[in-house]
Amino acid sequence: MPKNRKRKEQAEADHNPKPPTKTTPKDPYPNHARPTREECVSVRDDLLALHGFPKEFAKYREQRLSSQASNGHDNDVSSEPLDEKESVLDGLVRTLLSQNTTESNSLKAFASLKSAFPTWEEVLAADSQSLESAIRCGGLAKTKASCIKNMLSCLLEKKEKLCLEYLRDLSVDEIKAELSHFKGIGPKTVACVLMFQLQQDDFPVDTHVFEIAKAMAWVPVGADRNKTYLHLNQWIPDELKFDLNCLLYTHGKLCRKCIKKGGSTGKQQEKESEDSNSCPLLRYCK
Repeated sequence: MPKNRKRKEQAEADHNPKPPTKTTPKDPYPNHARPTREECVSVRDDLLALHGFPKEFAKYREQRLSSQASNGHDNDVSSEPLDEKESVLDGLVRTLLSQNTTESNSLKAFASLKSAFPTWEEVLAADSQSLESAIRCGGLAKTKASCIKNMLSCLLEKKEKLCLEYLRDLSVDEIKAELSHFKGIGPKTVACVLMFQLQQDDFPVDTHVFEIAKAMAWVPVGADRNKTYLHLNQWIPDELKFDLNCLLYTHGKLCRKCIKKGGSTGKQQEKESEDSNSCPLLRYCK
């Protein structure tokens, strides 16, 4: 082939690069073949029978179903009007405020923040002490206020407006890269935004999910939360991630029996076996 043609083809390839392919994070425990699909389905069904689907996540579930229907994945979804979608930026800050505190306190902190500063422009312009006062009920006010201010400042500098809706048009890998640029925004926060605000198939690992996953031996002994996140996202089927995650989180808040079983012996185990009907996950725990 003449050299001129090679140069021309190379130039065309450089001008029209192939679209990036989705990268799959490496599983830290490739030889730990759990949870199986059957286990995921069984745990989901048992928790649905016990709790029903958690009301606090119902609107996000409806949004996901509606999104799937609009993409032609499901023709049987109800056409009832849905609540207006929460903005991505609202969801990110709400999730950030939920760190290291109770759900009740984090909701109060977000409501207080929006009451004191109705727009994100006002939040950015506020002095640090006023911002800290507004979110103090959520704990770690100084740290969280600094994180919010830094994130808003970086976002404004990069995009010239305080809006994250552009993330809806990006791939999962691109979204993770964008959000990870912000100081204080970790993997769990990113995963929550992916799952709730962006209707992506991801599986956040909070304290409740982490403890139950360890109790059921879905990860090896000694696994940490970040590696648990990587492992579970490899093994849990995408179509099961949302419901299973919401149910495990809810069960973890309401029941401690399955988590305690791993450290129980003798009379404790006898008492738990008698009470096993109250916690369907006890039969999965090792």
